[in-house]
Amino acid sequence: MGLNSLKDVYIDQLQDIYSACKQSVTATNELAGAASDEGLKAALEDGVSGIHRGMDSLEEIIRAHGADPHGEHCKGMEGLVKEARAHGIEEDFGDKDAQDAMIITQYQRMAHYAIAGYGCCKAFAERLELKDDAHKLDQCLDASYDGDRRFTELAEGKINRKAA
Repeated sequence: MGLNSLKDVYIDQLQDIYSACKQSVTATNELAGAASDEGLKAALEDGVSGIHRGMDSLEEIIRAHGADPHGEHCKGMEGLVKEARAHGIEEDFGDKDAQDAMIITQYQRMAHYAIAGYGCCKAFAERLELKDDAHKLDQCLDASYDGDRRFTELAEGKINRKAA
């Protein structure tokens, strides 16, 4: 597809963030399996559910514009997932608390990518006067911010202290 208008860019980026979510949901499940702190494990499991809800919204928006949600492969998230696995799961940790701190780091990097994607797509939708799309994307963005804050609270509340 040629990118000849803001609408073309919008659809392309919706597909990109859909691909990013699809990749990150698998990695988030793996991070949950590696986490030792029960609060972190629960937050990651909730993150998986949130990613699925975001994917459902994205799929609905993309299909409403006559496009295929699977039209892109997000290489940015591919790299972040590779890093999350290498540093959060495969690394040789002598301390589970240190691993939990690393898991938060890796998850938040993926979450920040999603925040950037949702934010850009929401701005495009607003400019294109796609109010329903903008509303759905705003909900995804808010949920992503809420999840990010939860992980920051876990890190600052006890996980980083235990790992120190």
